[in-house]
Amino acid sequence: MPVITALPPGLEHGGLAAADELFPIREVARLTGINPITLRAWERRYGLIQPVRTESGHRLYTQKDIETVHRILDWIERGVAVSKVGKILARDDAQLSSLQQQLEGSGDHEWVQWQQQLQLAIGAFDELQLERLYGQIFAAYPAAVVFQDIMMPLWRQLLRHQGHFGQASEWLFFDSFLRARITQRLQLARTGRTPQVLLAAVAGECRELELLVAGLMLSGDELAVHVLNVGQPLGELTLICEKTRPQVLVLFSNRSPTHELPKRLGRLALTLECPLLLAGDASDMAEQLLADTAIGCLGNEGRLMQRRLQQFLRGTLDT
Repeated sequence: MPVITALPPGLEHGGLAAADELFPIREVARLTGINPITLRAWERRYGLIQPVRTESGHRLYTQKDIETVHRILDWIERGVAVSKVGKILARDDAQLSSLQQQLEGSGDHEWVQWQQQLQLAIGAFDELQLERLYGQIFAAYPAAVVFQDIMMPLWRQLLRHQGHFGQASEWLFFDSFLRARITQRLQLARTGRTPQVLLAAVAGECRELELLVAGLMLSGDELAVHVLNVGQPLGELTLICEKTRPQVLVLFSNRSPTHELPKRLGRLALTLECPLLLAGDASDMAEQLLADTAIGCLGNEGRLMQRRLQQFLRGTLDT
């Protein structure tokens, strides 16, 4: 693999301050599946990546640039136009930076170390070691950090990188492990309590683990959440709400919302006796579309989702 490990002479000032792994554009294209023409367009037209340049004009990319390309691909696969991805990446980076400041000395380097240990256990298909690490991480951090900053970024990384033999099995192993543990936590949290929150996925717009993590983020000491199976028909949610009588129904979607979304949700809301809320990435992207409706948006970040849900149930969230 052609990798430059030291800065070549002639790099423009303002590039990298110190030596770093640098990848030529052809290698980035090979690693990401994005052709050089598209990579250049993302740089010139949208400013999504900023490779360093040599005096001769050659582009050199860091590992962080490659991760950014994968993040861009994630959003495009969710139906987001490339012209809108930059704002989403900036928002996510700002949220992460704010979180790091709040954690008083706990930096992302610790999370990376945990992820490296997890990846070793996953690569060995060692469920006992994975269970030990899972317990240690939960003892050290709140649930929002455990999943949003440690587990889910690794899960997405494994999901993206399945080009070599065995990598798909590693992701399936980790995915199955996390789904089982989160389901267990949700069941324990509901023991002896009537669920106040009913959570359902918009069909085809998230993976099961993403829905379960959202359920865990929404649940708390005062809130019991019942997560419906992925594939639940939207048209039958009214029946379920009539039978179970939740305080609120939350729909979850991680895909870019269509202009039809307000109408679909509005029709559903008219048939419900409880309020309807939207959570997930679609919630952030649909705020303007839903601004003049009674449908509240909870956002996509775990701490924010739970806080907004509690505010809504207290009657203090402006929908």
